[in-house]
Amino acid sequence: MVSLLARLPWRGRDDGNGPRSLPLPWLAAAASAAVTAAGLVGLVLAVVVVQTLDPSGGLPVTGSVALAGRLWLLAQGGRLDLASGPVVLAPLLLTLGIAWGLARVGRGIVRAHDLTGARDAALSTGVAAGVHVVLVIALVLPLASPDVGVGLLRTTAGALVLGLLAVGWGVARESGQLDAALDRLPGATRPMLRGVLAGVLTALALCTLIVGIAVAADAPGYAAVSGSLGGAGAGAVGLLGLGVLLLPNAAVAVLGLAAGPGFLVGTGTLVSVHGVTLSPVPALPLLAALPDTQAVPLLAFVSQVVPALAGLVAGMTIGRWLTDEDGGSVVAGLTGIVAGVVLGVVSGVLVWIAGGSLGDGALSEVGAPALATAIAVAAQSGIAAALAAAVTRWRALG
Repeated sequence: MVSLLARLPWRGRDDGNGPRSLPLPWLAAAASAAVTAAGLVGLVLAVVVVQTLDPSGGLPVTGSVALAGRLWLLAQGGRLDLASGPVVLAPLLLTLGIAWGLARVGRGIVRAHDLTGARDAALSTGVAAGVHVVLVIALVLPLASPDVGVGLLRTTAGALVLGLLAVGWGVARESGQLDAALDRLPGATRPMLRGVLAGVLTALALCTLIVGIAVAADAPGYAAVSGSLGGAGAGAVGLLGLGVLLLPNAAVAVLGLAAGPGFLVGTGTLVSVHGVTLSPVPALPLLAALPDTQAVPLLAFVSQVVPALAGLVAGMTIGRWLTDEDGGSVVAGLTGIVAGVVLGVVSGVLVWIAGGSLGDGALSEVGAPALATAIAVAAQSGIAAALAAAVTRWRALG
């Protein structure tokens, strides 16, 4: 998309060799707008198709468009004010899709204009992120109604942070600014960051697997909840799609369980290895993964190995990527400890982003406690990463 926009002729400007491509600010603005347009069109089409196939009639087209738009705002970290209370829960899979698109915009701009300077990089990042924020604000006005309000300040701030981080990452990586910044840091920084990334991906993959096993273990419960909500096949597809959008949120909540503090689905439902407290929860089939009784399930105890396994993977990655100039086993072990601390911080941030609220009262808190999860993951993964990094580095040195 960015390369296509860059090749469009720009009237009135010619260097003698044919029409020039779009100037940098215009290209950044057009590419950012294209991401929003493509994402919204795809989301609207998905909702409209599901609602059209609903034998009970479903939502009208305008209602489907409004639903898709509100999902888009929630994915930016926005807030919806309903009669039941505020809804602040970003469907993280949609958020990741938006971030991926904006990052591609950043990389495409750099390739189209061969950017290397920090000034042009900052300009393209600011313009693309600014256009993204303006389009999000433009959605707020038609989507707000007496029944559904939109928190403008939070939604704007979330869109701004997402746009700056995603576009900035793409621009910095493609232009070489990121590599230049890392080159100014100590030599062990790159292996440490590689280890943290490997550890985070390992933890999230294992937590997603745990969610899948829990849902499969209670397949009849999933089918019962899905069937009770009606809509026949179309309704089941819609609920499945919503569950997929929230699957990363569920995986991050399980990370809180694996670390020890557990997670909440409303103030009355707590799942941890120390005990299970159950109360009524929203009729979402994905929540069939919750325990059926007050007894702590075996899967919860098994999940306790996740932080340690993430630390082991992080440590082994560090040990393999350290060079002779970086040091030996002692340096590797110390780097593993730092990686464990960073892994804990990243886990806490993910838990904070993935949580939120689904209204007032009993559903005012959803997700795992961020600070407690961060401390627990840092302690467990840090020890494992230090040992794994030291041993791996020692074996590499022979």
